[in-house]
Amino acid sequence: MNPRFSVVIPFFNEAESLDELYQRLVAALEPLGSFEIIFIDDGSTDQSFTVAQRLFTADRRVRVIKFRRNLGKSAALSQGFQGARGELVVTIDADLQDEPREIPRLVEALDRFDLVTGWKQQRNDPWTKRFPSKVFNGAARLLFGVRLNDLNSGLKVMRREVATAIDLYGEFHRFVPILAFLQGFRIGEVPVGHHQRKYGQSKYGWKRFVRGALDLMTVAFLGRFANRPLHLFGTLGLGCFGLGFVIALYLTIIWWQGQSIGQRPLLTFAVLLMLTGLQFLFTGLLAELITSRSAPRRYPVEQVLDRQHGNGR
Repeated sequence: MNPRFSVVIPFFNEAESLDELYQRLVAALEPLGSFEIIFIDDGSTDQSFTVAQRLFTADRRVRVIKFRRNLGKSAALSQGFQGARGELVVTIDADLQDEPREIPRLVEALDRFDLVTGWKQQRNDPWTKRFPSKVFNGAARLLFGVRLNDLNSGLKVMRREVATAIDLYGEFHRFVPILAFLQGFRIGEVPVGHHQRKYGQSKYGWKRFVRGALDLMTVAFLGRFANRPLHLFGTLGLGCFGLGFVIALYLTIIWWQGQSIGQRPLLTFAVLLMLTGLQFLFTGLLAELITSRSAPRRYPVEQVLDRQHGNGR
């Protein structure tokens, strides 16, 4: 029989915190029903895997997955989501900054949502993490129209179908609520407490911020134009070509009036704009050709009414 909850915990060099996190999770989840805890060792170089092995030996509800090398949080979460058997999937970081006692409050909110993320209203992190996070959240709200204050919270509860519907790679773990939103799932947030890091060191750095910004653009493109790339490249192409054509038309008129245009930089600019526009258009057409011949598209179906197979599967 499958458990009600699957708790997915990616970790990298968190040996000192795993025991305490396990104890807190068990205390928070036992009143809610059956559960499993899936630890994913993302290539740790300390004793983290040894600790996870000990927990596995002591509790049959614990499962452990070990990567051969550090692949990143997105890969770890994706592996955990693939193996999760629970009706509901919980994610939580292993650094003890998120409080497992908040999980029941997030579960209650699932009456209205398919995914609920924790909102760290009082975040106990240095400004070097808080400021980039505010910039990231603001940009995401502007691009996607999601009304969430904390998209990158490690504490989330979601229905299993959400976890299986989203594709995580790169730094996409930052965009789990957005990816769910783009699939048509209902997303929400609940204010939660947040602690200072008790053990170890933060894995955050400026390189992750840069990668996150690039992945934000990737998600924006895939979310809006993955199935219709010509809408993006065609708009850019027509805009460039149209502006170049107008400039060229103006130059043609003054040429007919007897003015010399051969040495004008505006002529070169007009030609460049039209050529660039054509390149955008051909790029869009090629992208459409590739998309049309790729794997069948998957659409977020919530329910099917079919007399042959029963009402609502």
